[in-house]
Amino acid sequence: MRFRGFWLLPLAVAGTIFWLSAQSHYPGGIELPSPLDKFAHATVFGILALAIDLALRHTTPGLPLYRRHLLILAAVALYGVSDELHQRFVPGRDCDLGDWAADALGGALALTAGSLHLLTTRRLGALSWWRGRLRRPDPARALILVADPHWGATLTGLEAATTAQPEADWLFLGDVFDVWVGFPGMETDPQRAFLAWVDARRAAGRWVGLWLGNREYFLDRHAARFDLMGEGIGGMLEDEALVWEHGDLINTADRQYRLWNLVSRSGALWLLFRLMPGGTARRVSAWMERKLRTTNAAYKLTFPREAFRAAAQAHPGATFLTGHFHTHEVEANGIALPWAHEGRFMVWRNGKVEDL
Repeated sequence: MRFRGFWLLPLAVAGTIFWLSAQSHYPGGIELPSPLDKFAHATVFGILALAIDLALRHTTPGLPLYRRHLLILAAVALYGVSDELHQRFVPGRDCDLGDWAADALGGALALTAGSLHLLTTRRLGALSWWRGRLRRPDPARALILVADPHWGATLTGLEAATTAQPEADWLFLGDVFDVWVGFPGMETDPQRAFLAWVDARRAAGRWVGLWLGNREYFLDRHAARFDLMGEGIGGMLEDEALVWEHGDLINTADRQYRLWNLVSRSGALWLLFRLMPGGTARRVSAWMERKLRTTNAAYKLTFPREAFRAAAQAHPGATFLTGHFHTHEVEANGIALPWAHEGRFMVWRNGKVEDL
């Protein structure tokens, strides 16, 4: 359900904040003693951050979590600075950087607290996003499904399948490479070759979609190169009764992974990578890849059958797809696609999923 008029909420809160701040800054206003004043600043600016977050989630579905939070924190910080700077023009008052720090800290803490529910729930709209087209130009065409190829130096099976099915569309369900970090200077030759292949397929009139998995980070800068790119839950093709997600968020009991997923897609980690020298960032990326291979093995080796079935049955009348589990499983209307590492691709054709 879409809520109209959500832009009014942050506007109303911003007006309230301005009024409250004016009361303490102008003669005759109400001025709170410190540290209660700092607490009030943090609280009110935290409410502002949450209000903007709520509005953006419902009006801008193409903003990834890290971009949304960075944008909100920048807006809150700038508003806090302007709130302090105008005091220079009030007789007897000076700028208080402590108030500005409380504003920024309140916004950051509120956004963090507002994300904690994502550790335990299947209501994951707050971290999900998509850009592009949810319809294929020709739904009658075969749609080749590639789940978790984990490519390294070689794009195993890609050229062979392209030659065998030149008219087909393509959907990649995540973990295309062992690790793929979308910063300039960090992408590898095989990743650049894959993007060139995507460009060629689209130039030939084929629909190509990529739904990000747990080994892709900050790839939204490439979204325009695909017909559809997204992350989290909510992947779908309208009029085809086909829905999907990568699968890493199926198991709500895996709290350790949920925490890592939230941290690794945060604005703080994005800033950290952007500030790192290129060589250091590549070494950190390689370390991440090694850790991802070996951590949390108990959850990785056990298919969460009940959780998978529940996720599939939340989409009655549709075929529900995931990758991630590296095993071919069928539960109710859900299909976990097999590992494509050795070139085993599947195909969606005539309303059915089959081996290619």
